[in-house]
Amino acid sequence: MRIGFEIQADFRDDQGKGASRRLRRQGKIPAIIYGGKLAPRQISLDHQKLLTLIDNEKLYSSIIRLQVGTETQEAIIKDVQMHPAKRAIVHIDMQRVLADEKIRIYVPIHFTGAAAAPGVKTQGGIVSHRISDVEVVCLPKDFPEFLEVDMSEMQLNDTKFLSDIPLPEGVVIPQLQQGRNVAVVSVHAPRAAEPEPTEVAAAAEGAVAAATPAATEPAAKEGGGKK
Repeated sequence: MRIGFEIQADFRDDQGKGASRRLRRQGKIPAIIYGGKLAPRQISLDHQKLLTLIDNEKLYSSIIRLQVGTETQEAIIKDVQMHPAKRAIVHIDMQRVLADEKIRIYVPIHFTGAAAAPGVKTQGGIVSHRISDVEVVCLPKDFPEFLEVDMSEMQLNDTKFLSDIPLPEGVVIPQLQQGRNVAVVSVHAPRAAEPEPTEVAAAAEGAVAAATPAATEPAAKEGGGKK
C-alpha cells in the first residue's frame, strides 16, 4: 500500500479531560486509533509536527504509518478537532488500515482544463465548483490520492456529475451506488449586472422628488410661543 506520511506516536493509559489537558501542556495531542479487528487504543502525537501538516490536503487522503515504540501501524485520519479560538489541535481520531480490509475515506477532487474549456475561453462562462471532495470505498492498495475531472471540453451550461469522474480500478463511490448522482462542476453565464439608470429615468426620479411636499415643521410646544 502507498504510505503518504510517517508519524511518531506513543501509547497512553490515562484518560479523561484532566489527562488530556496535561498532554496538551506538554505539547502533545490526545488521539485514539480504532478498527482493524483490534480494540481501540489511546495514543498521543506531537502537536508541533501535526500542526505543520494539518493544512496539507494529502494528510487526509493518505495512509499514515504510525511508529509507536517498536510497533508500526498503518492508519488514516477520520476526524480532526480544532480549538474554536486559536490555531491548536484538540483531538484526532484515526482508523487502522489492513491490507485485506476496505476503507471509506474522502478524497479531494482536482479540476483541470478549466481555462481551455470553450464555455470559459470563448463563450464567457464562469466555473462553479459544487463539491471539492467525495467519499470512496476501496482496498488500501487501490487507494487514490485524488480524483480528477477534466473540464477542457465543457461548453456553456454544461455540468459534470459524479458519474463523469473516471475511477481507478477497485474504487467505488457509495453515493453513486445509492443513486445519488450529484453535480460536481458546471459552466454557466455570469449574472447580468444591474443596468445603470438612463438620463430619462434620472430626470423622472428628480421630478418625483421635487413634487414631494417637504416635511412640516414640528409643532411648537404647548404654551411655548405667542398667540
